[in-house]
Amino acid sequence: MEEGEQVFNISRHYEAFMDTFTTVTIIIPHDRVGGEEDFHIVKGDIMIPLEIKEEIQLEHARKIVTSLPEELDLEEACEVVDANGIKTDLQVGAVIRTDAFDERYYYDGEDLGVRKVEGGFRFKLWAPTSSAVRLKLMSTNGEETERDMTRGEKGVWTLDIQEEVEGFCYSYLTCINLVWNEALDPYAVAVSFNSLWGVVATELGPPCTSLPPVSSPVDAIIYELHVRDFSAGKEGGMNARGRYGAFSERGTKTPAGYSSGVDYLKELGITHVELLPVNDFGGVPDDPSEEEYNWGYNPLFFNVPEGSYSSDPGEPLVRIRELKDVVNSLHDEGIRVIMDVVYNHVFIREESPFEKIVPGYFFRHGENGLPSNGTGVGNDFASERLMARKFIKDSIRFWIKEYGFDGFRFDLMGILDVTTMNEVSDITRESGLIVIGEGWDLNTPIPQEEKANLRNARLLPNVGQFNDWFRDTVKGSTFNLHDKGFILGHSGLEKQVAQVLSGSVGIQSRDQGIFDGPIQSVNYIESHDNHTLWDKMKACMHESEEQLFKRQSLGTAMVLLSQGIPFIHAGQEFYRTKGGHENSYNAPVRINQLDWTRREDHDKSIGYVRGLIAIRKAHGAFRFQEAQLIRQHVSVVTAESQSVVIRYSEVGDYGPWSDMILAFNGGTESAAFALGDGGEWLCLAEGDRADAKGLYTIEGGRLEVAPMTVSVAAMQSISGVLDE
Repeated sequence: MEEGEQVFNISRHYEAFMDTFTTVTIIIPHDRVGGEEDFHIVKGDIMIPLEIKEEIQLEHARKIVTSLPEELDLEEACEVVDANGIKTDLQVGAVIRTDAFDERYYYDGEDLGVRKVEGGFRFKLWAPTSSAVRLKLMSTNGEETERDMTRGEKGVWTLDIQEEVEGFCYSYLTCINLVWNEALDPYAVAVSFNSLWGVVATELGPPCTSLPPVSSPVDAIIYELHVRDFSAGKEGGMNARGRYGAFSERGTKTPAGYSSGVDYLKELGITHVELLPVNDFGGVPDDPSEEEYNWGYNPLFFNVPEGSYSSDPGEPLVRIRELKDVVNSLHDEGIRVIMDVVYNHVFIREESPFEKIVPGYFFRHGENGLPSNGTGVGNDFASERLMARKFIKDSIRFWIKEYGFDGFRFDLMGILDVTTMNEVSDITRESGLIVIGEGWDLNTPIPQEEKANLRNARLLPNVGQFNDWFRDTVKGSTFNLHDKGFILGHSGLEKQVAQVLSGSVGIQSRDQGIFDGPIQSVNYIESHDNHTLWDKMKACMHESEEQLFKRQSLGTAMVLLSQGIPFIHAGQEFYRTKGGHENSYNAPVRINQLDWTRREDHDKSIGYVRGLIAIRKAHGAFRFQEAQLIRQHVSVVTAESQSVVIRYSEVGDYGPWSDMILAFNGGTESAAFALGDGGEWLCLAEGDRADAKGLYTIEGGRLEVAPMTVSVAAMQSISGVLDE
């Protein structure tokens, strides 16, 4: 037992805990005297003496640390007896958080959960600290039964049932330290309404269709989307408002006849939709009202689709089919799907199946023995423990195999450890999938060098990380509403702008950057978190809306024309607002839903973004996969006076233009730059227009740049022209 833990059990005269396989900690209340100086382990007919190593005075008890002459195991119940013959059961203590425990009980099988086997069904549960486990079944007519399970190697409990139980509800009853607990299966793939039961589901229908992977993560253009936000507004014209089904609808229109829904996504040209969490989460019931809303970062069951997005959450297989339809529908339009995953914590630790089935193992604890809270929500998932890491990897494999997801975005990735994230990356790279995450440096009790965060980007070569240097340089601090970045007129940031536009890898050397390669940089200026850019500007800029439109479009252009992985928040292209709400995770749906009337009002701005996306796709030089190519071909022409001009030289092998110049003007005055001699230049973008086929041929050898805009010029390559 660790100092700081509290014990409450009036049925015991004193408490004894196995803290390592050779250490027993005894807690004796101050009001009990006698017999404390001589203790033995009772194991069947064997008596094993305990040697006292240390005594510590606590407020209400004495803590006695003892040692064993040899290791114990958990397979057989033991007792501790004092000199007066008073016994107490030996409870499982801090031993579960030792490396020795991990090594002894790590199970590498791929069959945890429920599997259909010849003649029936097999249930398997990893519960090494349980002295007994029972399966509780409820048939489709409501009849409940309990059946004993058998302990096997590595602490895995198994039960084979030679009868048809498909569709039955189930849970597990575990006895740990003489206390029985009921918990659902963490490996469940289906649950009942409001997640009250696990559901036996081995027939999930056909796996999702798949698309060929992109050749590199930098070829992705990610569009972050919440399932309910997407279609909740009636102006979007979708029938399945707020539901999975909206993604299967086609031909939907706004009141003014503009495209909406999946048709709109396809027209925009994005390559990937990133769905905010679609696994089962808490915070809203499965039949929410308009006032009940959540982003989904309250995970309950990691391998089960969320019920509140389903047309019939009371039927477990319906939500499974409907989520598969979402993926298939987007795949049909050539749009890949990234799943936002939240393996860093659970909704409520004490109610989690992980904590109920193996208490104390799956969550980190600090030196005081109390659960750590680097996530800020009360618990940190202990990914460095072998069975916790295995669960994450098993879950990722499940979503790939069954649902066909094309990538994963890891929420608060900085809580997880480097080894886990690299092993996840190894799994996904086999299929050409994308892995990105939030590498924030969080206060969780693992060594700094083991945290999967931005500081350790070199240790995570194939994982993209949200680039807060890019975000804060371009728009200003997310955490200071009134801080202004380059697009909001802040001068003095030009050299930083040049670096983040170039993948944050260091244009001349690695020492100037934060990443080893551009595939590590996820470039963004807004996401579901914090204020939208529009709301930030409305709060801190005293300008006309026309000027603010220009500033936001400039920021979006910088995202799309930078080296790395571009990331767009849904509605960013039409100036999404949440009415000034900074943290709308549980605000009513009317605050969070996409306002499709803004899509009507800003169709020209959307066309501009569509043109920028086409320009990015047209030339591989915008999507270099290696830092050395950036350093070889990209140079800074100027970075001063609120202007940054980047030149791409000798890039004809990567696309239709041999040279390109990108001129970003963050100021309120027009600017012009000489293009130099040597060829005919084509203007691809200026002001609020962008076209990969070109807007016009530039005369006079000068590139004009209007205030708060970007202009892009390209010299025709001898090797080819842009396809029509």
